[in-house]
Amino acid sequence: MNGATGSTDGSAGASAASEGEQEQGHRAGTAFGAAPVAMLVADGAARVTLANRAFTEFTGRSSEDVVGRPWPVVLAEDADADSAWELHRAARGGAPVHHRALVTAAYAGRQHRVVAEAQALPGDRSAAEPDGVVVVFREPLREEETLRVISELRTENADTALWTLDLRTGRLHELFGPSPLGRLLAGDAGGLDDILARVHRDDIARVRDAIEASHQGRDYEQRFRMYDDLGDERSLHTRARYVSGDHPRLVGIVDDVTEHVQLIRRLADRRRIEAAQGRQVTDLAAKLVSATTVEEVTGLLTDEFVPIFGGVGASVVLVEEGRLRASPTPPEQSPGPMGTGDEAAYDVAHPVGAVVQDRQPRFFESRAELLERFPGVAEFLHRTSAQSWATIPVFGDRRVALGVWQVAWGESHHATPDERALMLTLAGLAGQALQRVRRQQEELQLADAIQRRMLPPQISRFAELSIAVRYLPSRAGWRVCGDFYDVIRLPGRRVGLVVGDVQGHGVEAAAAMGQIRVAFRAYASNQVDPGVVLAETNRLLTETGEIVFATCGYLVLDLDSGEMQAAWAGQPPAIVATPDAYDLWEPETGPPVGVDGDSKYPVTTRRLIPGDTLLMCSDGLVESAQTPMDQGLRAVGEDLRGLATDVEAAAGSLIGLTPAGRGDDIALLIVRMSGAG
Repeated sequence: MNGATGSTDGSAGASAASEGEQEQGHRAGTAFGAAPVAMLVADGAARVTLANRAFTEFTGRSSEDVVGRPWPVVLAEDADADSAWELHRAARGGAPVHHRALVTAAYAGRQHRVVAEAQALPGDRSAAEPDGVVVVFREPLREEETLRVISELRTENADTALWTLDLRTGRLHELFGPSPLGRLLAGDAGGLDDILARVHRDDIARVRDAIEASHQGRDYEQRFRMYDDLGDERSLHTRARYVSGDHPRLVGIVDDVTEHVQLIRRLADRRRIEAAQGRQVTDLAAKLVSATTVEEVTGLLTDEFVPIFGGVGASVVLVEEGRLRASPTPPEQSPGPMGTGDEAAYDVAHPVGAVVQDRQPRFFESRAELLERFPGVAEFLHRTSAQSWATIPVFGDRRVALGVWQVAWGESHHATPDERALMLTLAGLAGQALQRVRRQQEELQLADAIQRRMLPPQISRFAELSIAVRYLPSRAGWRVCGDFYDVIRLPGRRVGLVVGDVQGHGVEAAAAMGQIRVAFRAYASNQVDPGVVLAETNRLLTETGEIVFATCGYLVLDLDSGEMQAAWAGQPPAIVATPDAYDLWEPETGPPVGVDGDSKYPVTTRRLIPGDTLLMCSDGLVESAQTPMDQGLRAVGEDLRGLATDVEAAAGSLIGLTPAGRGDDIALLIVRMSGAG
């Protein structure tokens, strides 16, 4: 009985509890329907399952119209529903977090921005996701509306987005709905890991470290690169404040600074280009200063300077005896410079003549502009495809016109003030170089004439000897040196042989060479000892007070015995050769003559037997900056051995060989004792 009674009491208790829950649910439903704020309940797919009367009043849509449809679509109609969808996804993130956003709502005949607050509904504990989402709508407060307007103005036409990051869940979304930049950067991604996957690999570690630091309550600021939804690399500047509370988060702003970074890179590239051009201009200006021929100067203007200005070609016209001459001479297929040929240098009907006359530069940005000012160039324009020209005077001292430099472009070109100033500067340097080269060429001609007059026009001849001499001037621009040779007939069937090299170049060296040669002849005629001859010549040079010295080798050859007595003053070794071999003869040497008036010169003896061939030469034949003397001597010795029986052929071969190049003058003297052949 007790058991029956107990059983009946238990059933009654369960029934009463069920009725209580039903009553409670009924009251909750009534409260939901009568709530003064617009509310709805949606499932996981955002389909509306319940909507209260306030929602109907708020939007003008009845419950029957919205149930079963996605609430972001119902709310926005044809407007942008992205912010509503983003809010729904955030609410379903799994954490019991209150989410709020401004969403678009269409009612009362127009679109509105309303505050939507969403939170997940708890479901079965075994379920991985919540059962649904409850969403509450209200009009924004005045402060919220003000903030929204300011934010939209800030982000609407700017590369800026406002964002918040939930540090617990890693959910990232924009404040006040998606912005153009937010869509471009994130697309449909809403999680932090999805966003970080797009960060440039060189920046990702730094960005992650900064986010980890934010978990400790620090504000966030970083500049980094990431790839947008289209795959393009963007440069971003992100700043955020740490907001504490039950759900700590970062609230911040991201600016797209890609254009700014690109501008900085372009400026840096421009500075590098300008620096490179500056170095190039400096190098080319140095070449102008060191140029030694007119062709070098004009070649720099026509070839190497043109790329600095982006031109397609250039020409130089020089004024010579009232006429114009192109330098360098243009190829036959080239139209050549305008205004040359038989035209007078001062014919103002042509651009070149006009520039020569008034020494003022002229710049033509088009063919029409050139033709309007100078109709006489019409025929020239038919022969060229150039479109723009700069015509610059090249003048020297006292602004005397030496020529004209003309740069051409293949398209219309406006020469900037900097370009014009640089062209005038380079043309001025070219004018100075041309004047210097012409003066050097005049000096060269004078020095060459002096030197050739100083060298013996004919050498003494002896039946016992075959003798060949050669002098070869340097090819190093305007340099004329003081190299010399001489063959002196001495008393007692003896012959004096001398080869020397006076320091310096030009007229002074040539004149000093003549003095030394005369001194050698004078002392040799009275002195048997070659060491005394060198010592007396040395004393004479030091007593004159002139700063001049020379290396030289002097030997006396006895025609009967073949004995050679040699005194050397810093001269390269002599070479003795036969058809079978060659030998270097290095007489003991003293210092160059003209250095120390008290210097003594020892005498070294050797016999030149019949059939031997002797070579004496200046250092220009066997030594240069690129060729060590040992290497030059070997090359000369081998060549001399092969032609030892024919001194003229040997001299011609050595002048053609020039193993040390043509950077210095060369004097050589070859002697062969008769008796073998």
